[in-house]
Amino acid sequence: MTQAWDKELRARGYRVTPQRQLVLAAVTKLEHATPEEIWADVQQTASGVNISTIYRTLELLEQLGLVTHTHLGHGAPRYHLAAEAEHVHLVCAECGRITQIPPEAVAPMVSALADNYGFQTDVGHLTVFGRCESCRAGAPADGVPADGAAAEGAFAAGDPADGAAPTT
Repeated sequence: MTQAWDKELRARGYRVTPQRQLVLAAVTKLEHATPEEIWADVQQTASGVNISTIYRTLELLEQLGLVTHTHLGHGAPRYHLAAEAEHVHLVCAECGRITQIPPEAVAPMVSALADNYGFQTDVGHLTVFGRCESCRAGAPADGVPADGAAAEGAFAAGDPADGAAPTT
């Protein structure tokens, strides 16, 4: 995947800098990460990279169509690879777990909105808030207390058996 980034950046006249490579690697690794989370990941390899470099790099990478952002509630936007943008986010309001599901899972709702209201849904930006299966059952979701005392931005893996793509 890195070679595709390199080619895309060079094709548009941009240099492939270590900072850009580190930001892209962090976005890939973290999935749905805030700029601050991306910065913390980059800091593990390159402590000299400051947060303004992260913001500028994310802005450029989004303009180039390599990353995209989404808003999963209040707070900072979360970034992920643009190539993986076609999914719906399920966000647990109790533990913060984010589960990705394919757009087909909400096709009946999208059809109903179109048929009943003439509304065209942008599924790539669709986020549904609620309570995950673990919280509904009163069980901790990957180590998160059932009382919802999750850390800000905590994520747990999705269950591949239910068609969800795991996120971390």
